[in-house]
Amino acid sequence: AVEIINQQHVQNNEELLDITQIPLDDSAVFKNLQEAQTTAVFQLESRGMKDLIKRLLPNSFEDIVALVALFRPGPLQSGMVDDFINRKHGRQAIKYPHPELEPVLENTYGVILYQEQVMQIAQVLAKFSLGEADMLRRAMGKKKFEEMARQRELFNAGALANNIDEKTATLIFDLMEKFAGYGFNKSHSAAYALVSYQTAWLKTHYPAPF
Repeated sequence: AVEIINQQHVQNNEELLDITQIPLDDSAVFKNLQEAQTTAVFQLESRGMKDLIKRLLPNSFEDIVALVALFRPGPLQSGMVDDFINRKHGRQAIKYPHPELEPVLENTYGVILYQEQVMQIAQVLAKFSLGEADMLRRAMGKKKFEEMARQRELFNAGALANNIDEKTATLIFDLMEKFAGYGFNKSHSAAYALVSYQTAWLKTHYPAPF
């Protein structure tokens, strides 16, 4: 599509289109997205995804990243999607498991959606190194019970040293453990979302070549 557009631009002496430089906050693109005009848009064209889009009404690039991560059996069946949508639209209060986690969970309205957030929580609350946080993420993903028990001890000890009481640390670890089963890799989701946005942008501004 970009090649066809640029052939036309060359003929008309217009500046060439660089798809990597388009603005990620184009209101016309989001208007079409919110109306679920997403047939042929990468990752966003199935009937189930269109239903989710109509409920979520994405209005930022972060919302598209979240859409890709939310549209999977785990989040859909767990009630996590409903929480996300209700919090986004102000029908449910946005709650954070601990005040220090607001910067980590702000973009997802207090819902732990991404594996990277699990790692960040361990870093913020229990002062895990990046390597230790990745070990925790892997243990949670694979549901190894012995390893999980060890990670819980490490997390509680780190949280305690960071002046967070054991009850709070246990509650947060339980929450992370619950969400880890549904957690999606954000970098993967963001890469998909970028191609989704680029195809939606082309469909909006250059429908014929698209």
